Amino acid sequence: MGFFERLKWRCMWSWAGLRDAWLQEPSFRSWVWADVVSAGLAIWLLDGAELALILALGVLVLAAELINTAIERAVDLVSMEQSELARQAKDGGSAGVAATAIAVGVAWVVVLVT
Repeated sequence: MGFFERLKWRCMWSWAGLRDAWLQEPSFRSWVWADVVSAGLAIWLLDGAELALILALGVLVLAAELINTAIERAVDLVSMEQSELARQAKDGGSAGVAATAIAVGVAWVVVLVT
């Protein structure tokens, strides 16, 4: 399989992952709408590196949420039983999303205050 054939399949799989997250994960949809608002404000208020920073961090929140969704799906595939390790894995993924969102908030505060 050549480079472009592999690229085509990677794009299709990524698109399928985005579609599935949009359709099945309310938290992903919430973060998308939060990013739409944040991006709109950033485009209105900022330019240059500050604008790029806010937009890029918004995309990172979505990436973190997609990774969190993958962790949750993998844990649920292994077992639907209550497990301390499963809880830790899911909570760790959620904490990763929260930490990324905090980074966006920190960037907004720094950009607006300075």
